Amino acid sequence: MVLVLVLAGPMSVAADDEEEAAAWLKRLGPALNMTSYRGVFVYARGDRVHSMQIAHRYHDGVVEERLVLQDGGSGEIVRKGMNVVCVLPERGRIKLDQVIPSGPFAEAFTSQLVPVSRWYRAEMKGEDRVAGYEVVTVALSARDPYRYSHRLWLEKSTGLLVKSHVRNAEGDVLEQFQFTSLQIGEKIPDSEFEIRTRGREISRTLEDSSPQASSVQRMDGWQLGWRPDGFVPAAAPRSGKGQAVAFSDGLAAFSVFVEPAGTVNMPTGASRIGATTVYMHKISDEGNAFLVTVVGELPPQTARQVAESVRIENALALSAGDL
Repeated sequence: MVLVLVLAGPMSVAADDEEEAAAWLKRLGPALNMTSYRGVFVYARGDRVHSMQIAHRYHDGVVEERLVLQDGGSGEIVRKGMNVVCVLPERGRIKLDQVIPSGPFAEAFTSQLVPVSRWYRAEMKGEDRVAGYEVVTVALSARDPYRYSHRLWLEKSTGLLVKSHVRNAEGDVLEQFQFTSLQIGEKIPDSEFEIRTRGREISRTLEDSSPQASSVQRMDGWQLGWRPDGFVPAAAPRSGKGQAVAFSDGLAAFSVFVEPAGTVNMPTGASRIGATTVYMHKISDEGNAFLVTVVGELPPQTARQVAESVRIENALALSAGDL
C-alpha cells in the first residue's frame, strides 16, 4: 500500500498541475476579447524591439481596439468588431503590420480551434508580478519538433495575457511581449478609438476563422500534401493573384500563399525574424512557374516541409487573376 501511494503521489500532482494549467488556458481567449484594458507593451522579435500603446474594450457585445506605434514612425490600427482600419505612416521605415505581435493579438489566441493540450504539454510555473499585477505562469511545451513552445503570464483576476515568450527546442526566447504599464477594468471613452494618424488608410473585414469556414474550398488549383498535426484551416487571407490559406493549432498560426511566379526572380529558401519564419519555394506545372510562400510561427524545417508538400492541381485556376 505504501509503495502504491509513493508511485501514485507524483502522478496525481502532475495531473492536478496540468488540470490547473488547462483551466487557466480556458480563460485566455475570453479574457483577451472581453476584458477592457489599456496600456503600453513592448514587443521583441529577434533583435527588433517595438513599443505600442493599446486601448481595448468590450462594448455592447462588440470588441473595439486601437493600437498605436510608439517608436520608429507614426501609424495605428483601429478595430471595431470585424472591421479593421490600418493607417500606415506617410514617412518612416517601419510598416505597422510588421510589428503587431503574432501571439497575444492574433486570432489564433482567441479562436480555440482545437484542444491545445493535444499538441502542447501544459504545466504551472509559479506566480509572478508584471506591470503591477499579480500573475500566474503557464508553460506550454511542444509535444513534437514541428512547433515552438510558449510561456504565458496571466493576470490572476481576469486571466488577461500580460506577458508571453515563444521558445525553441533549446529553450531560447525567440519572441517576447510584455506590458510595461497597464490599467485593467477602467471605463474607456469612445474618443480612445478614433483614428488620429494621418497617412494611407487600408480597410478590411476580418473573415470567419471557425472550422466551418470555407477556407478549404479556397485552395483552388492546389493542395497541401503535409502539415503538422493539429493545424487546421483558420482563415483565407486575400493575396491578390493566387491563393492563400491560414492554419492554426489553437495557439500558433501560419499562412501558405501560392501564386504565379512572375518575371521577378525571387530568392528561395528560409529567413527568420524571431519566431516568424518565411520560406519561399518555386514549383512548376506544365510549363508554368509558381511561388509558394509559408509565413508563420514555425521552425524553418517545418516551414520547408509544408512548402515542399504543395502540389499544383489546376494551373489555370491559380493564374486566373485577382481573388
